[in-house]
Amino acid sequence: MTATTPENGLRTRLQRLARGTVISAIVLGMCGLGATNAVAASDSDTDETPAAELFVSAGVRGTVSPGSATTASLTVQNDATSQLSAGRVTVELNRTPLTDEAAVTTWLEDAEATGAFDQLGADTTAPVEPESSVTSSLFIPPETLGALAPGVYALRATLTGAQPDGQDASEAVTSTSVLVVSAAANPPVAVMVPITATPVDGALLTAEELTALTAQDGSLTAVLEGVRGTSAILAIDPAIVASIKVLGSAAPQSAQEWLQQLDALPNERFALQFGDADATTQSQAGLPQLLQPTTLTPFLTPANFTSPPEETPSPTPTPTETPSEEPDPADGPVLPDDAELTAVEGATPGTLWPRSDVSATDLATFAAYLPDGAVTVLSSTTVSGAVGARATVGAQNVLVSDAATSDALSDAANEEDPALRQRSLAEASAHLYLSGQASPGTPRLVGLDRDETRTAEALNDAIAAVDSLGFGLTSVLAAAPTAVTLTAEADVTRATSLQRMLDSEVVLGEFATILDDRQLLLSPKRIQIMRATAVGLSEDRFDEAVAAVNTATTDTLASVDIPPASTIQLLSANADLPFSVRNDLPWPVNIELSVKPSDPRLDVQSVTPWTIQPGTTTRVKVPVSARVGSGEVTLALQLSSPTGVPISQPETVRVSVRAEWEAIGLGVLGALIVLLLGLGIIRTVRRRRREALAQDAPEPDADADAVAVEESNE
Repeated sequence: MTATTPENGLRTRLQRLARGTVISAIVLGMCGLGATNAVAASDSDTDETPAAELFVSAGVRGTVSPGSATTASLTVQNDATSQLSAGRVTVELNRTPLTDEAAVTTWLEDAEATGAFDQLGADTTAPVEPESSVTSSLFIPPETLGALAPGVYALRATLTGAQPDGQDASEAVTSTSVLVVSAAANPPVAVMVPITATPVDGALLTAEELTALTAQDGSLTAVLEGVRGTSAILAIDPAIVASIKVLGSAAPQSAQEWLQQLDALPNERFALQFGDADATTQSQAGLPQLLQPTTLTPFLTPANFTSPPEETPSPTPTPTETPSEEPDPADGPVLPDDAELTAVEGATPGTLWPRSDVSATDLATFAAYLPDGAVTVLSSTTVSGAVGARATVGAQNVLVSDAATSDALSDAANEEDPALRQRSLAEASAHLYLSGQASPGTPRLVGLDRDETRTAEALNDAIAAVDSLGFGLTSVLAAAPTAVTLTAEADVTRATSLQRMLDSEVVLGEFATILDDRQLLLSPKRIQIMRATAVGLSEDRFDEAVAAVNTATTDTLASVDIPPASTIQLLSANADLPFSVRNDLPWPVNIELSVKPSDPRLDVQSVTPWTIQPGTTTRVKVPVSARVGSGEVTLALQLSSPTGVPISQPETVRVSVRAEWEAIGLGVLGALIVLLLGLGIIRTVRRRRREALAQDAPEPDADADAVAVEESNE
């Protein structure tokens, strides 16, 4: 899930407000919720965000009983950096009812409605501090509303006189909404809430991500708080459950508690496809069965599944008892299988919620995917003849969600600002009222958009606005079906992209034979492919996800190769030539290096097996021998897996053979040795001769020397 910053929240809010008529010189380039006219800015800042916005709602989520009083809620929001002065707001009602959902949409988006407007009241607004808002209430007595017949009416509010500091002129700010006058209760309504979470790396949520998502202010925590106390139908991505379970005892405490709370909720539920993968895309791609993760075993760490020691010894069985067989600790811990890891507790099987651009062939394929019975959730925009939640297309069972109500309620559930949220809730009430008039009492189904940044308050408000307590999936499935026909045209663009991604998966599978366990690569890749087809992805995000899959595949295939090498000098007849092999994968790889010389002057070991450690560049030594004295030889190098799959691109290396230098060097070395030995012998002989001569010389006569001395003295 992606965190929502204040800047992002403001941007999202502004994007939802372009459904009104702009009276000022600034045209609001916004889309989504509101119809708002802005206070004109000065000529110097016409490119800035409009200074003021106005929001109006009346009744309880836009609904009031006939002949009763009500209260209009008015919110003035100042997005400027200077104070907004006081102004005057006027509330008006068009007493000509909006007859259908198209008229409601036209009014809210284009501020166009037939009939005249009557003023219901006016009030003075307080000054608004920079980048803040002020909300006030305007009481509307029953006599002011008059005898309005049940129906949906256009509501309008206009703010005049308010202006930012330093500006001399101001323009009116207009906001649109609807008021639903209803004497009867809404038909039974069930609300489906998708629970999804997208990891950064495209595989499973990490412990750090789970810690953030299940913290007190986390997005997954907000979903549980938002559905608590309602009858919302939960559509759960089993990848979230698997992300927690694969961590075993290493799973964050908050994530384990979140899963326990999810299991304890009484709400009915069903499992989405793993990673919210789209069944429609898979069907249109011609897949014989729904995609599943190849295996989740690579994500398991056995040490996290060891049983804690028992505090008290188990009682000794009596002779009549047969002791139960327990796993041998020497065999290691018992690891959960994929079915255990992905199981959603209490999920109703057989329900698919794919993209709605399905064909009759797709529905038949879904029935083959789920042979025990498939029920497909579709949008009312893709079928004709739908009057309720339960329907059939030929022999296939479908559930039909009210598109207009679902869109408005999704806007409300995604809106943090209570003032903006009330307008969307009023819109949802209007659509639900008008659809209920077409077939009173017929159950309705509302499906919220996939969104991973909702707040608990907004989600709970949206569900509570239409939710019928006690009316859930079982009740919808038990309702009488109506026959409908499909009107959507299938778009096979996503199916084509899926086929290409699965083709690249085959190539990656061959590459993965360099690993001891191929699933180290293939399991995360399959999950990434499934997530790239997720139902909630927009067209732009889908393109980005597919590009990310392709880039990751290309990077993986290029992660093991032979770096370019310079010319090698071979100075001996026999040697081990080192060739570098790079492995950027986080696992050791088993490769075979094939070397083929360009001519027979070199005798080379043709295949050399080697194991390259993760994240290293290793020198693989290949024995060679030279058959000639000198020359240039080119060696063709090719990596392959132990099964013979080529890895990376072939490389060539030039070898300069100078084998005669070895003989020359040995000759020179031998001559030097002989010379040194000869010199040593000569020196030794001469030294010994000198010693012999010294020993043979006569000793001098000491008496003769003494006589000679005496004579000299005389």
